[in-house]
Amino acid sequence: MVMLGDNYAELHVAEDSWLDCPTVKYPVISAASSGSGEYLVSLELGSPPQPLLLVADTGSDLIWVKCSACHNCSLHPSGSAFLARHSTSFSPHHCFQSTCRQLVPHPHPNHCNHTTLHSPCRYQYSYADGSLTSGFFSKETVTFNTTSGHQLQLQGFHFGCGFRGITGDSFNGAHGVMGLGRGPISFSSQLGRRFGNKFSYCLMDYTLSPPPTSFLLIGGRQKDVVPGNQKMSSTPLLINPLSPTFYYIGITNVYVDDVKLRIDPSVWSIDELGNGGTVVDSGTTLALLVEPAYSEILAAFKKRVRLPSPVESTVGFDLCVNTSGVLKRSYPRLSFELVGKSVFSPPQRNYFIETGEHVECLAIQPVELGSGFSVIGNLMQQGYLFEFDRDRSRLGFSRHGCALQ
Repeated sequence: MVMLGDNYAELHVAEDSWLDCPTVKYPVISAASSGSGEYLVSLELGSPPQPLLLVADTGSDLIWVKCSACHNCSLHPSGSAFLARHSTSFSPHHCFQSTCRQLVPHPHPNHCNHTTLHSPCRYQYSYADGSLTSGFFSKETVTFNTTSGHQLQLQGFHFGCGFRGITGDSFNGAHGVMGLGRGPISFSSQLGRRFGNKFSYCLMDYTLSPPPTSFLLIGGRQKDVVPGNQKMSSTPLLINPLSPTFYYIGITNVYVDDVKLRIDPSVWSIDELGNGGTVVDSGTTLALLVEPAYSEILAAFKKRVRLPSPVESTVGFDLCVNTSGVLKRSYPRLSFELVGKSVFSPPQRNYFIETGEHVECLAIQPVELGSGFSVIGNLMQQGYLFEFDRDRSRLGFSRHGCALQ
């Protein structure tokens, strides 16, 4: 895909004396209260700005929002969609523009009248879970704050205005999706070209009520050191040429209670067809691990878990326990050794979740070898500061950095 040039967007600042390298700051909250396993980012789109909540998704590129073309918008529920006609800066791309032809997937058949000035750029974008959005690929103005307290506006911001075909349970409680992938139209790419090719976030515990707010930070001089002068752990970000959107990391070994499991390292590699590997995906809730690694981990847990099984099985989970009457639950410790010798060892609440009254299950599911990839989902990421440094191709992570935000 062709990278967008700097002439695609204009930056407008309220005053001239802002920091030479600002950091953009967006609030992030859990959508658990609306029945979703996603995390939502607050975005202000249009002129005047309209507040929207978008799914934070490092596993996709497109930013899109539910749109309404209503004329009498007083009949439209407030805050349920982006009201394009209420924005003076809204403009759809035309289908004959290179921006449209090169940057977004199109529906089939895709009718484009090259002789008509008002023939819009139609897009259709689908996700692995079957969710789908379609509409017009457009331009708008976004308004945001920086960590130094300035308010900025970015014009010529590219996004999908979804008028039809929006389906899927993933969008409960959200107005759309904020794609944070590596592609040129992603949110992190568009803002990264202006503010610095780095972003970070911290996903807080979804079980807390009310849900705590953390922040998505983009660009600027984000610190590589967390409180107490403890350096971040880090591992290289790998590239799969056949799936350039994703942030891949390399797993070398897996440990359960410090016991190394007998898993062939080749299980974690990317094959010639682009299958395999491990992706860090904030838009997927549960962890997905490729076979036979999943079976080895499951067997190790079953061997060590001492709690009784529930009376009824829980669909979609292979290991569940009955916690009735148990005052303090303790589960085996799961650790992933990554390329570069760093170790990702999440707390047990990141991989055992409550699925019913007095029932908790191992929140990991299998992926058939050769048919997909492993995923470190947002549940496994809870309580960590993750920093995606795209210039240095490095993923940093720390359990001590969330307070920085």
